[in-house]
Amino acid sequence: MTPKRRNIAKQKGEQKREAGVSLRRFAITYLTLMGVFFILIGFEPILKLIDINGLYTQAIVAITARILSVLGIASACRGSIIELFSISLDVKFGCNGLEAVMIYSVAVIAFPTKWKKKLIGIAAGFVVIQIVNILRIVGLAYSGIHARNLFEYIHTYIAQGMMIAISLGVFFIYLNYVKLTGKVVPQQVTHL
Repeated sequence: MTPKRRNIAKQKGEQKREAGVSLRRFAITYLTLMGVFFILIGFEPILKLIDINGLYTQAIVAITARILSVLGIASACRGSIIELFSISLDVKFGCNGLEAVMIYSVAVIAFPTKWKKKLIGIAAGFVVIQIVNILRIVGLAYSGIHARNLFEYIHTYIAQGMMIAISLGVFFIYLNYVKLTGKVVPQQVTHL
């Protein structure tokens, strides 16, 4: 093998190792941050100080009830419950969009790029995910009123998985944004 080919082969081997280390670092960072965020929203001593999930849910429920009223569907909200004339929807964690926002935001934070891009990505992703989530809850309310026999099917098999898919899709859009607006921040690679 010529020295030039050996050098190319060596560079390719180093790139593969760096990619493996970067992927490992992303996964470790992602899992660690998800753990931290779940502790922040579910750990009892923190809940006594501030119930992030409860406040978040109440805001989503109030916005959704207002949109339903604007659309001509009589609704009222009480805590995490949207009351309609024929059905009440209890919006819980996983249905309020917070889980989808956490999945997306943690992925953005774990991805190696500049903090300015991360903050832009988190803000834009939050808005997109919540708009889709509120529309999803409105759709569930509509199905609960007009297609009651399909409500559980729509809620369980379509609406729940949709938010995770939306989070992933928005993350792919964010990755494209990072790619188009500049390079990924190089990380110091430690060979193990």
